[in-house]
Amino acid sequence: MQRILFVCLGNICRSPLVEAVARHELIRAGLDVTVASCGTGAWHAGSGADPRMCAAAAWAGYDLTAHQARQIQADDLKLNDLVLVMDRDNLRDVSRLDCAQAKAEVGLFLDWARVSPPLDFPDPYYGARAGFTEAVALAERGVAGLIRRLRFG
Repeated sequence: MQRILFVCLGNICRSPLVEAVARHELIRAGLDVTVASCGTGAWHAGSGADPRMCAAAAWAGYDLTAHQARQIQADDLKLNDLVLVMDRDNLRDVSRLDCAQAKAEVGLFLDWARVSPPLDFPDPYYGARAGFTEAVALAERGVAGLIRRLRFG
């Protein structure tokens, strides 16, 4: 596994958080894996991460300040080995992309990391501040599972 792409709806909350946690923890684990994130929608393209997510991530030691949202492209399915989506709606949208040379395995992040339930990573965007803190804890649990699976299958 060389390249992993994390995908959520707008690429301003869940996927940039998981990208930051994964980057940090993969380095600590000594695994040489490149990670990135994007969204299925384009309405936040070019924007930074949600300020509430930035604050919750910073409190836990993860920096999202350099993040710039982008929309997934069909080529992402041939440039990455693994595309992990945050929920079943994202999975449906990614599955609709037409890429003749796709090589990426596509799956639900928490399911692939073998840490579900929940199967879907809840989107904190429309909720209270506590949802962002809970998202950090879930991202950490999911990334720990991801690392176990990358190491041991």
